[in-house]
Amino acid sequence: MTRQHDSMIHPKIEDLLERVDSKFSLVTLGAYRARQINAYFNQLGEGLGHMIPPQVSSTARKPLSIAFEEIAVDKIVKIARPDYDAMEAEAAEMFGDLPVGDVAVDESGDESDVAPDANNDTLADAHAEESAE
Repeated sequence: MTRQHDSMIHPKIEDLLERVDSKFSLVTLGAYRARQINAYFNQLGEGLGHMIPPQVSSTARKPLSIAFEEIAVDKIVKIARPDYDAMEAEAAEMFGDLPVGDVAVDESGDESDVAPDANNDTLADAHAEESAE
C-alpha cells in the first residue's frame, strides 16, 4: 500500500497546465486562490464567515496545495477579463453618452460636478445680466 504525500507531485503540473493557457496564468490563479484560502483559515475564530472555504476535501495543509487541487478538479477556473473599451462602448450604447459639463475628469482622476472654467464663466455671465437690469 502506497501513501500519497503532501507534495507538488500531486496534482501533476502537466495536468494543471491543461486547465489554463500558460504557466504564468497557473501561478497567478494558484497564488490568488491560496491567499483567499489563507485568509479564510485566519478568520475562522472571528466568526465573520465572509470568506469562501476550500472547495475540495484535502489532506494538504498548505493553501497553495489546496488551491492547486481545486484547479485540478475544475472548482476554480480562470476567466478572461472583458476588454475595457468594449465595456465602455456597450455602456454608451445602453445608457447613452454622458452630457458634457455634468462630470469633469482631469488627468489626475479627480472628479468635479462642473468644469472650473465653465463654472466661472457662468457666474460672470449671471452677474453681468443682473447689473444690466
